[in-house]
Amino acid sequence: MNPSLTVETPASAVHATARPREADSVVFQLGGAMRGSVHVTGTHHVRHWDQFTAVRACLGPVNAFQTTAPAEALPRLTRSRTGYRGSLTLYRDTPADRPQISVYPMESATGHEPSPRTVATLTAVLRACAEHVEQRTDFPQILTASRERDTPALLRFLTWSADYHHGAAARLEDKARASRPALRAAVTAWWTVARWFTAHPSPVLLLMLANLDGSLAREIDVQAWLGPYCLTEAAGEHERARNAEAETASLLAQQRPRRTAHPCQTALAQVTP
Repeated sequence: MNPSLTVETPASAVHATARPREADSVVFQLGGAMRGSVHVTGTHHVRHWDQFTAVRACLGPVNAFQTTAPAEALPRLTRSRTGYRGSLTLYRDTPADRPQISVYPMESATGHEPSPRTVATLTAVLRACAEHVEQRTDFPQILTASRERDTPALLRFLTWSADYHHGAAARLEDKARASRPALRAAVTAWWTVARWFTAHPSPVLLLMLANLDGSLAREIDVQAWLGPYCLTEAAGEHERARNAEAETASLLAQQRPRRTAHPCQTALAQVTP
């Protein structure tokens, strides 16, 4: 007998019955205050792309991040003809290990935003289905299958991300280097204008010396700020690139099959004191 949940929502009780598990997902058939289905699968943690520890529940019978369900297949309230799209990710943060949710915006099949009451109903159903799958004994198998499914696309994205952040860091470092001669030139020009002003006071020269938009003084301030700012931002881009490279290495390591010890080695280990 397939597990059945009863979810209390603002639109009354919704019943969700789990179909037999597929390789990487569980689909719930909805009844009561909602009709349709919910697709639940494993996914990566929202901040760690290499850690498949989270659950994603999508409105509809398919994984909305891979396939768009037709409008007629989207869940809807029992007394409504409007189907809804959206998803929810359930993950946990250490050390408290408290459950957290990240909700992808809900919308109708026609692209309109649902009412707060409808959003609360859809969210409650998605969360209940996600929590149920997280507690299943076969949840580790679902996560493994989900990781194997998503790893090729994640590797492509992370490789692009590392290249992008390295490139952004290089551009910022170029700006920081360019700011040094620009700062020296602005300081030299300011002192030149200051000598002119001392010799021949003029309102125009005074405007160039004052800290106003477009003045030499403002240019000095901008260039003095720009160099350190760009270096700080470049360091952050390098860190993001390193993080993407570390997650890439982690996913690749998880792809490699674990070496099985030779029977003779296992027997020797058992008898070795």
